[in-house]
Amino acid sequence: MTRRELLLGGVALSVMGGWAASRASAAGTFEVTRTESEWRAMLTPLQYKVMREEGTERAFTSPLDKNWADGTYHCRGCDLPLYSSEHKYDSGTGWPSFYRVMKDAIGTKPDRIRLRVYTEAHCRRCGSHLGHIFDDGPKPTGKRHCINGVSLVFKAA
Repeated sequence: MTRRELLLGGVALSVMGGWAASRASAAGTFEVTRTESEWRAMLTPLQYKVMREEGTERAFTSPLDKNWADGTYHCRGCDLPLYSSEHKYDSGTGWPSFYRVMKDAIGTKPDRIRLRVYTEAHCRRCGSHLGHIFDDGPKPTGKRHCINGVSLVFKAA
């Protein structure tokens, strides 16, 4: 083994270790908890992949992206109200996007993807992965909550 291989292996292990530590620190700290089998029983395979394994649905596949009805978007995992339709906008990204979240509805943490750090949004009550928050949204917040539609349930006003 060369020094280069040893160095690259060490970097890879430290990156993976940081990711695993960030995942482990979030586990078990939520009001609503379920076993893996309970989550799998209540969610479709795509919903499970997104909400429990931090996956992403394909862009432009969620009917909620183009839903402009008045109402509230709730967490599919625990029914906590997360976003008002009042704060939804068309970001052109293919995912439901919001510039404001309801009070005390989400938690955030760093999400390391391809050597970049993003802000991951999850339900503060059950920990379900929702999507990511970016700094390119409209006024007044300047934030874009880019949310997977499969993580949400829309309830009309």
